[in-house]
Amino acid sequence: MSIQSVKRAITILTLFTPERPKLGITEISKLMNLPKPTIHGLVQTLIQQDFLIQDKETRKYSLGLKIYELGIFLSGTLKINQVGGGISQRLAKNTGQMVRLGIWDRDWVLITMNLFPTVDDSFLIRQLGLGPRVPAHCTGLGKAMLSTFSPGSLKEFLERNSLSRHTSMTLTDPKILISELETARKHGVSREREEYLKGLSCIAAPIFDDVGEATAAISLSGGPDFLTHQDLNGMTDQLLQTAAEISLGMGCPISLIMGGKHA
Repeated sequence: MSIQSVKRAITILTLFTPERPKLGITEISKLMNLPKPTIHGLVQTLIQQDFLIQDKETRKYSLGLKIYELGIFLSGTLKINQVGGGISQRLAKNTGQMVRLGIWDRDWVLITMNLFPTVDDSFLIRQLGLGPRVPAHCTGLGKAMLSTFSPGSLKEFLERNSLSRHTSMTLTDPKILISELETARKHGVSREREEYLKGLSCIAAPIFDDVGEATAAISLSGGPDFLTHQDLNGMTDQLLQTAAEISLGMGCPISLIMGGKHA
């Protein structure tokens, strides 16, 4: 397979999204502006390697199990999961809330682990698996990382990205978002109330790497009333402590953590 064919095959895989999980040859051909015979040959190769599967009834294609296998493998090898998995599981058990880890991914947030308070440590592997990939501007994890951006970097982010609305609670005004991020920066914790998914609210804290940059974040999630929980302050303290522990494990100098540095 030529380099051009490899690029085209990879592009085909990226066409599948939650909004369009199944595509036909005609649709792929139009999206890529390539002839149907060319697309058909590439698709058949991807099917042979289990990267795509075909629905026998609709004749349309969707992502194959090989993608899932690779995602599981990658998730288990990510340093953020290796360092933060056990610590985050403890946080989930202690608070009784769902915990999520996520990393920065091209102006979005890629969820790398979901942890639940009822899951035993021995079944941690069941929580591995990448995704979903969610917007940064309307999720706790994303806002936690955005709160560490310099004014210049934040300005560039806002110029590159439209603040798309996902629920009636989504912040779409850049000035309001900037103000909220300043508050999050001051307290070290971001808040999100049903901005991305109806019925889900959370608090999140940034996780810093060996050079003091917030390339990941951790969140505690609950229902619509989570942000008025009677023990929210206590859970916030536990979240910050857990984020600090994971940051240390990621190589962040203790001096930066103790000094409350936001890169």
